[in-house]
Amino acid sequence: MSFHQSSDRITVPHIRARKGAKPIVALTAYSALTARLVDPHVDIILVGDSLAMVEHGLTSTLGAGLDLMVLHGRSVMRAAHHALVVVDMPFGSYERSPQVAFDNAARVMSETSCSAVKLEGGCAMAETIAFLTKRGIPVMAHVGLTPQSVMTLGGFKVQGRDRDDWSRIEADAVGVAEAGAFAVVLEGTVEPLAAQITRRLVVPTIGIGASAECDGQVLVLEDMLGLTERAPRFARRFDHLGLAADKAIASYAEAVRNRSFPGADETYQFKS
Repeated sequence: MSFHQSSDRITVPHIRARKGAKPIVALTAYSALTARLVDPHVDIILVGDSLAMVEHGLTSTLGAGLDLMVLHGRSVMRAAHHALVVVDMPFGSYERSPQVAFDNAARVMSETSCSAVKLEGGCAMAETIAFLTKRGIPVMAHVGLTPQSVMTLGGFKVQGRDRDDWSRIEADAVGVAEAGAFAVVLEGTVEPLAAQITRRLVVPTIGIGASAECDGQVLVLEDMLGLTERAPRFARRFDHLGLAADKAIASYAEAVRNRSFPGADETYQFKS
């Protein structure tokens, strides 16, 4: 299945060229509805595996399988005509070997028509990133707090609070960039380390809980709109649409119960 690719869609070279320039704006979207809302305003739409938690009520991202990512990626691509669309490679779809990663990434790109994939991991994933990029699959890397490794990390813990960890985290960022990643997501990383990594890399860094020192920012859309029950400290709520939705739904329920809805304007009458 193919999707229309707009001639003015932002491309991977466009994003790479934004290093040190105008900040890159990224948000998640998991459906045609939300993609249509964010597309005019952002540079990157991330179809994140966070959809497992936000859309499907799971407790971590580990439940987002390949079929699910493809399904949501196709939905987003139906509505996004401006932003670069990146689809997360889910847990278990790329770790086994570079060839397995290529097979699965090629499926994601061919079945969704997205522009790039994202995968988590530092130096351990450098060989895989190089394998993919040399074969025409653009890769956005993801280091620092990596949600797919939450079991190993012992939870969603901020990275870099121990200065002894800085060299390892920075080496991970450098390793994936040198392997060919066109941008690197830094998640849950202390500000001075994020700034240091951003200065060193020749590709853009995109922060999520890593401070304004990064070359761009990404947030989960539902967090910043106030639609989720709880949000991380770094996710500023730019509105509280959840409260507005609750009020509207309660009003609807009351109107049904007191029979004020549907009214005359919302009812079809028989014309004799």
